[in-house]
Amino acid sequence: MEGLDTLTRSLAQRTPEELAALLSRHAEALSRRPAPTRLRELAGALWSYETLHHTVLHLDHPRLHLLAATARISQELARGAAPVPAAPTAGAGYQSLMAHRLSFPDLATEPVPADDAFRALGAAAPGPARDAVTAALERLYADGLAAPTEDGAIVVPPRTPQLLAAHDLGNFTPVAPHLPALTGTSAPGTGTSGATALRDESQAAASALAATLDRLLAALAVQPAALRKTGGLAVREIKRLAKAAGTTEARTRLLLDLVLAADLIALTRTPAGITAVPTGAYDAWLARMPGERLAPVLTAWTALWAIPTYSPFGETPTALVRGEDRHAPALRHALLKALAGTPAGAQPSRLAEGAALASLAPVPPLPSQSSGNPDHRPDLSALLEAAAWHRPLAVVGEPLAEDRAAHILDEAAFLGLIAHGALTPLGRALLAASPADPEVLGAALRELLPPPVEQAHFQADLTAVVPGPPSADLAGLLSSAAERESEGHAVTWRFTPASVRRALDSGHDAADLLAALAEVSATGPLPQPLTYLVQDAARAHGRMRVLPTACCIRSDDEALIRELAAHRALQGLALRAVAPTVLVSAQPPAATLEALRGAGYAPALESGTGTASVERRAGHRTSVTSSGPATTPLALARRLLSE
Repeated sequence: MEGLDTLTRSLAQRTPEELAALLSRHAEALSRRPAPTRLRELAGALWSYETLHHTVLHLDHPRLHLLAATARISQELARGAAPVPAAPTAGAGYQSLMAHRLSFPDLATEPVPADDAFRALGAAAPGPARDAVTAALERLYADGLAAPTEDGAIVVPPRTPQLLAAHDLGNFTPVAPHLPALTGTSAPGTGTSGATALRDESQAAASALAATLDRLLAALAVQPAALRKTGGLAVREIKRLAKAAGTTEARTRLLLDLVLAADLIALTRTPAGITAVPTGAYDAWLARMPGERLAPVLTAWTALWAIPTYSPFGETPTALVRGEDRHAPALRHALLKALAGTPAGAQPSRLAEGAALASLAPVPPLPSQSSGNPDHRPDLSALLEAAAWHRPLAVVGEPLAEDRAAHILDEAAFLGLIAHGALTPLGRALLAASPADPEVLGAALRELLPPPVEQAHFQADLTAVVPGPPSADLAGLLSSAAERESEGHAVTWRFTPASVRRALDSGHDAADLLAALAEVSATGPLPQPLTYLVQDAARAHGRMRVLPTACCIRSDDEALIRELAAHRALQGLALRAVAPTVLVSAQPPAATLEALRGAGYAPALESGTGTASVERRAGHRTSVTSSGPATTPLALARRLLSE
């Protein structure tokens, strides 16, 4: 088709970085199709009905109107260029019906002069409308949703008319509407400026979020969560993890879905069922700075196909299930963009603050505030009206839009993206970030969250206080020998006889443990009560021993037992005599039998009742491992352009 040829030529003129940026923007839609091997295959994937059905949700008002107007003009030109097949008569066959239904003139197949498209939107003359349409056209070209011909005409996907036929797009509005802001410049009830208040609220929320994530993942590392046979976590597991994380069940569901999307946990099949377990990326995540830990989680929230805190129609809430709400990412973006229209220095009404502080119900009442002038407080309908300009198809006509928006605002406030009903600096950074430039978000997070604290204050009451977020190493050391008691701006651990015994059980000895604690002490020498506690626990530790063993070797011939214990070929079994006629082996029975027979002996296998057992060799098994890592967008772009 000529349209695909035009798009293919347009794609071929891009640099690898530009094509990689396009692939990243369409990653979600393209992931549902086989990876393209040629540029024409990529063009066909971009203009397929399934991909378009997904991507038009993320078009703002000017781009959607320009795409629809261009498609309509192209369709009219196509109808004039080719006669429409005669309507099928009564009793016509299936082929005739389909030929009429999918006839060529029903598609947008003709290039459209740019001036005609501009004129259809009232943007022929210079002004705001023309500027908006010009910018929209450039973005459609950049996203591969339109392509320019050699003479400057516009080519759009052929199926666009059918895709947008059911939507009433209304009149063209070139400029986004703004939410009204309060005239005051300070936060309600304080003397703090609006910008400072937003930053402080965002910093507090981000700090709390980092600590909550740390506790949640640590709880999963200690005891993986089991999923139900029907899918999703059981309510008792969500309650357990919510208690461990120190947050509500609704927010625990949100965080579980986010860490799964961020690849910090994975669903693993075991003989007992499917469990959620931290991945190897979790260890790398622990080594990061506090701000850097939040970046993958916040990025995952923008693309999540679900609103985890929202359970409509009395559904039982759960977590770690496949999301099916493809409108959710676009609705999130629309709400954040609408809030971003409020000047950062002015104090807007506290639209979402009440919702953020309240517990999350399945269908909550509209968020409200306890102070401030209600006449200056926009409601959710006003916010959605402003949001509809940014993502029309994800907002206009969607059922339960206000309820879903209320929960999205709750989540955004919990994540530190909005406060007092306005977008925080962190929220603005998340909006500005992109797969091609993630550093915008990283810089904002590093500014909000200070470096972790490397030292603790040890006190005579057997507590250790860390005045700030502890580093991973410091938290690991203190948690290995003390009980974590409190959270907040300062974290407290308490040493007890049981906690010190736990450290000794894990391999520490008294001298090493005291030296490690002294090294991280910000107050000089350790308090005497703590030193005495560790030494007393060490004196009582190990008075009885439990010997690990995989199997025993028994023989009435004591000389043979001594011979086996000294045999150099059997050193891999780590044989150890526990009685004149008994050796213990560190290897299981099968490996021990094989080693003994390999050394020239003729052992027999004995059952637990003392009778001889018949050995049966297990059948061979093979496991299929996954291939290497997925191709990066830049690598795929280079390969496509080199074809």
